Amino acid sequence: MDLAFTPEERQFAADVRAFVRSHLPADIRDKVKNGKHLGRDDYMRWQQALGKQGWLVYTWPKKHGGPGFTPAQRYIFENICAEENAPGIIPFGTKMVGPVIYTFGNEAQKAKYLEPIRRSTVWWCQGYSEPGSGSDLASLRTKAVKEGDHYIVNGSKTWNTMGHWADWIFCLVRTDPTAKPQEGISFLLIDMKTPGITVKPIIMADGGHEVNEVFFDDVKVPAENLIGKEGEGMRQAQSWITAGRLYQACRGLGVARRCMDFAVSYAKQRVTFGAPLADRQAVQFMMADSHIEHHMTQLMVYNLAARTDAGVAARHESYMAKIAGTELGFRVADRCMQIHGAMGLAAEMPIAQMWRDARSFMITEGPVEVMRMVLAREIFRG
Repeated sequence: MDLAFTPEERQFAADVRAFVRSHLPADIRDKVKNGKHLGRDDYMRWQQALGKQGWLVYTWPKKHGGPGFTPAQRYIFENICAEENAPGIIPFGTKMVGPVIYTFGNEAQKAKYLEPIRRSTVWWCQGYSEPGSGSDLASLRTKAVKEGDHYIVNGSKTWNTMGHWADWIFCLVRTDPTAKPQEGISFLLIDMKTPGITVKPIIMADGGHEVNEVFFDDVKVPAENLIGKEGEGMRQAQSWITAGRLYQACRGLGVARRCMDFAVSYAKQRVTFGAPLADRQAVQFMMADSHIEHHMTQLMVYNLAARTDAGVAARHESYMAKIAGTELGFRVADRCMQIHGAMGLAAEMPIAQMWRDARSFMITEGPVEVMRMVLAREIFRG
């Protein structure tokens, strides 16, 4: 694999950077740069700008309205957006439910749901995890019983990210309690305005409201909102899992990059015992190690993107990239927090929010501990 960018790819990088600098609103850039919480309007303004450019669904193939980026272009796009302090694209519509719909949905569903995702006019959220059913989704208990041309849904979902802003939720629900656990689950699209849905906030340690519990009490859902056939939900949900883990690895890389930039700036300015922190060997070694590990992990993630786009099975590689990318993000954030010292713990310091975010990346799309167990089993099987 040739990792040197071509002249065309370098021009593409220049075009992306110019676009981000001219279209990313300054107030949003400042919030991201300083580790502040973003609101729904912040995300929507940026995503709609990307949608007009045709870049919001940059992982989609051309036949479904995507730009047809190569793996190198995707890599360039993601890195430049991170470097320019652009918000991460909310993945629920673009990278999760969208690909499920265009892969398994019928033509009417594609016509109804894909264009609003491409333009970012509808906000989606995910309904997978439940109390007691997180990593083991096959044990989920939210049920959907078919009555005529509708399903009646009862149950609850937890750790639902940004559901208080969502217009729609895509859910894994149990439609056949007598089937094997993984075979009795279906993929259902539900309008969040439907009577019987209650969203309750889960307030995080920093006081932020990003995640929720969602309760379904006799929620009536049209049967036409079923994607594919009953019992195929787990297979459909897992079809995008490699892309989801790749996205989390990129988030880890992005937060690591921003943390390093802040730490370098702070170490140059902060003077102790008559010299800036940047002159201390311990600080220099931490930053050198961080840059080395960041570059190595970038190459791993780029390789996974290339294999994924080439249609090469990369399940275990996605585990490795997710572990490496998200742990890198936290490891670098932790070093940068040490460089800041007690100042880094101040609520107004961007590094504090980035440190918290980096920790959460290791859980999203599958805890790294679970992925290590799966990889270890394969290793010992020989």
